[in-house]
Amino acid sequence: MDSFDLLVGPIGCLVPCDGPAPRVGLALRDLPTSSRAAVGVREGKIAYVGPWNEVADAPAAARLDAANRTVLPGLIDPHTHVPFLGDRSAELRLRLEGKSYMEIGRAGGGILSTMRSVREAGEETLFAAAVHTAGGFLRHGVTTFEAKSGYGLEPSTEMKQLRVLHRLDRRGPQRVLPTFLGAHFVPPEFKGEADRYVDLIVEEMIPAVAAGGLARFCDVFCEEGAFTVEQSRRILMAGRSAGLLPRLHADEIEDTGGAALAAEVGAVSADHLMAASAEGIAAMARAGVCATLLPGTSFYLRKSYAPARDFVEAGCPIALSTDCNPGSSYTTNLLNVAALAIFGMGLMPEEALWAVTLNAAYALRIHEECGSLAVGKRADLTVWDVPSYLHLFYPYGETPLRAVVCEGRLSWPPFPLHGPEEGS
Repeated sequence: MDSFDLLVGPIGCLVPCDGPAPRVGLALRDLPTSSRAAVGVREGKIAYVGPWNEVADAPAAARLDAANRTVLPGLIDPHTHVPFLGDRSAELRLRLEGKSYMEIGRAGGGILSTMRSVREAGEETLFAAAVHTAGGFLRHGVTTFEAKSGYGLEPSTEMKQLRVLHRLDRRGPQRVLPTFLGAHFVPPEFKGEADRYVDLIVEEMIPAVAAGGLARFCDVFCEEGAFTVEQSRRILMAGRSAGLLPRLHADEIEDTGGAALAAEVGAVSADHLMAASAEGIAAMARAGVCATLLPGTSFYLRKSYAPARDFVEAGCPIALSTDCNPGSSYTTNLLNVAALAIFGMGLMPEEALWAVTLNAAYALRIHEECGSLAVGKRADLTVWDVPSYLHLFYPYGETPLRAVVCEGRLSWPPFPLHGPEEGS
C-alpha cells in the first residue's frame, strides 16, 4: 500500500471543485461532494482523492482528522493590492460624508496617499507589511493570491514593490503571483500629462519589469480620471509584447468600454465591472475573459454591485476577490466576500465557491496547477469546522476555519502534526 506524507480523513464533506475550467453558466450550480472521503498528499502534490476506506490503513507521516468537517481546495484571491503602507482611516469619514472615491483621489488622498507612504518606505518595511497582510489571508484560508505594484508610480518604487512580492512568494507558505500596475493613477509629477506618463510606462517600466522577470501580468486602471481606453490599449499591448499577460480594472465607475477592451486585447481577466454594458459582457463571454467581481469594494464604498447574474447568464467565467487595499476594501476575508456575492449580487453558494477556487485559478491561468483537489495538483486545501459547505454562509460573518495546508504542509494554525494522529 502506498504511503503518504499527509493523509486527510475521514472527511465529512469533501468539495473537490474539480473538472474542466472555467466553470460557466448552469455548470456553476453543480458542485459535487462526497462523504467518508480522503485526500492523500505526497511531496507537495495531491496523490489520492477518493473513499476513506481504501486508504484508512495506509502509512502516513501525519494525519489530519476531518470527520464532521468540510474540506475545500485552498481559496484563491485573484485581485489584491499588496504590498501597501499608510493609514487611510480618515477617508472612511469623508466617504460617509458623501465624498466620492475619485474626489478623494483628486484632493491628494486615495491612491496618491498610499503612493507617498510606499515611496518613502524602505524595502524591509514594505516587506514586513506584506508579510503581515499575507498572514491575514492565510488565517482566512487563502493559499494563493495575486498582488500588484501600483503604489509607486515611478520606476524605482514600482520595482521595489515587485521585488517585495517575489520575496513574499519565496518565503511562503502561500503562492504569490505578481502584477505590474504602473498604470494605477497618473502621479502628481505628470499631472495634466498622462500621455507622457504612458510613454514612461511603455518605454522604460515595462521593459525593466520584463527583463527582470518581476511580473506575470500587466494591469491598467481603465477609467474616467485615470487612463483612457486608448492609453490602456497601448500599455496592455506593450506588456503583452514583453510577455506580460494583460488584465485590467474596467468599468468600475462608468462604462468607458473597458470590458470590450479586455475582450479585444485577450485579457485573462477584467475586474470590478460595476458599470459594464451588455455589449461588453457579451464580448468578454465570447473571448473567454474572466470577470473578476469585487463585492467587498461595492459594500465598502456603498456603491451598486456588479451585475453578476448577467455575467453568469451570458456564459462569462466569473471569479471573486477581496480587492484587498487600504482605501476601498481593507479585508483579507475572502469567505466573507463570497457571502457578499451571495447576499448582494445574487449568486448561489455553489457559484460563489467555484468563483473562489477553480475559476479564481482560471482568472490567473493557473487552473492546471491548483484551484481544485485532483491528483497531481499542488496540495493546497482547507478544512472547515462545518458539516457542509452551506454552513459556510448560513451563519454569515464567521470564518470557521480549522486548518490550512499549503503545498502539502500544515501552514495554519501553527501547531504541528504528530505521527499518525492530529496535533492539538
